[in-house]
Amino acid sequence: MFSSVRRSLAYTTLLALGMTAITINPLIVSKPASAQTPVPTETPSTTSANFSDVSSDYWAQPFIQALAQRNIIAGFPDGTFRPNQAVSRAEFATLIQKAFNQQPVRQLSASGFTDVPANFWASQAIREAYETGFLSGYPGNVFRPNQQIPRVQAIVALSSGLNLTTTDSASNILSNNYADASAIPDYAVNGVAAATQSNIVVNYPNVRELNPSTSLTRGEAAAILYQALVRQGQVQPLPSNVAAANYVVGGTGTTGGTQGANNIVALAASSNSFSTLTSLLRTAGLTDILEQPGPYTVFAPTNEAFAALPAGTLEQLQQPQNRELLVRILRYHVVPGQLTANQLSSGQLTTASDAPVNVRVDTANNQIAVNEARVVQANIQASNGVIHAINEVLIPPNLTGQQPQEGTPQAQNPGAVTPGRATRGGSSYIGVAGNIGLGGDTALSDSNFAVISKVGLTRNLSVRPSAVFGNDTVFLVPLTLDFTPRAVEPGVVQPFAVSPYVGAGVAIEASGDTDIGLLLTGGVDIPLGQRFTINGAVNAAFVDETDVGLLLGIGYNF
Repeated sequence: MFSSVRRSLAYTTLLALGMTAITINPLIVSKPASAQTPVPTETPSTTSANFSDVSSDYWAQPFIQALAQRNIIAGFPDGTFRPNQAVSRAEFATLIQKAFNQQPVRQLSASGFTDVPANFWASQAIREAYETGFLSGYPGNVFRPNQQIPRVQAIVALSSGLNLTTTDSASNILSNNYADASAIPDYAVNGVAAATQSNIVVNYPNVRELNPSTSLTRGEAAAILYQALVRQGQVQPLPSNVAAANYVVGGTGTTGGTQGANNIVALAASSNSFSTLTSLLRTAGLTDILEQPGPYTVFAPTNEAFAALPAGTLEQLQQPQNRELLVRILRYHVVPGQLTANQLSSGQLTTASDAPVNVRVDTANNQIAVNEARVVQANIQASNGVIHAINEVLIPPNLTGQQPQEGTPQAQNPGAVTPGRATRGGSSYIGVAGNIGLGGDTALSDSNFAVISKVGLTRNLSVRPSAVFGNDTVFLVPLTLDFTPRAVEPGVVQPFAVSPYVGAGVAIEASGDTDIGLLLTGGVDIPLGQRFTINGAVNAAFVDETDVGLLLGIGYNF
């Protein structure tokens, strides 16, 4: 039996863990460009939101970061974004294709544009941008794909594709907002006016200078695309105190204004991203403190971070008997003094709850982590400090003996073994699944019905017993390491969380002569509301032969 294990171990280990590695570190695989097609010398490929040439104080950093996280824009293989590089018409068509999902309003002829061959790297994006009304061609049925697109043309494209209109005369809108309004071509007057009134136009460094004929840069493209998505309701507007908001024409930036009323509590209350935090601050009675002069540094969990807590956790923390525990958790997110992103350094900071948080600053990738949480938006400036938005709720290390009276798994000692608890990857569950066989001779290698489960042991570890029923029923008992949920934002579709895991254990073949072998597993949990979790896993069992199966199922959380 174990000779077959040795023969197949290397191959199947790579198969199971390789598929899981893809889940943990998702990449975008672009279509290869034809060798006969003139393409940019270096095709953008880096999908990380942290680029070596986009610092945290770069004017367009919030726009670039947000679109990179949604996989609408990408960087280059060397880790750069090149925000000041000009954008071609073909590249802008590709950005439109990734950002929007508009219905066609016209049809391009079968022959297409004469200067866009069928094997051109952006031919499909150009066709979609034309048919959805964003971009048009030039006389003579040409598109000029490699021509740098002027700012005014890109603005008009968004205005046309989104069917924007004005409620005032175009000339009044333009003269009231732009010192160089006379330089706007006649064909673009209505389109620019409509985009301006819709807060899509972003001008840097002078908000009143449109510079219509200059070439659009990659940073500027990210800015106007983000604002177009704001107009569609796909993303939230930048907070008014973020520096980049000052360059949105007609926006609510604070340049030249006063922030006397923009304290930490007021800013959190005015943002759709921190409504849960604001409610909890009021419940805990901490609003008066955070309205004081301070200054303070607040690592603020977003609504999504609170939503990722186990079901019932928030409700329990808001009960009167658990107020002290809620206060300690919230104070653990506050550090006395103001520390901007550039002032943070790796090491420990003492919080207002007298417990330390561990800060890790990755200057090479422009990334900041606090304990296991990641800073997703830095330097939200308040009148009495600074807010750094984070993607996970921080749990103080010294909560032993102070759990909510009805018990919430997230508030328990993270190191304690409590069977059935939630882990950082989500709730425990039991459910059903279908198995797709990928090789071998047991039930794992065929298409069969299965029962799956997850039983959390600690914050990091779970045991996941399951059974695949068939002619040679197999019982799988792996111990898994659960990872923190990763946000997935497929284009402009509603984002969702994915919690990867990897592990090993035993596989038991329950046939006439029971055999036991090594089991390797890797997969993901995807929460589906508060009651259900979708599960997908690759299992490799080394029994008489190497058996590999793909389990796809749904579990009921408990």
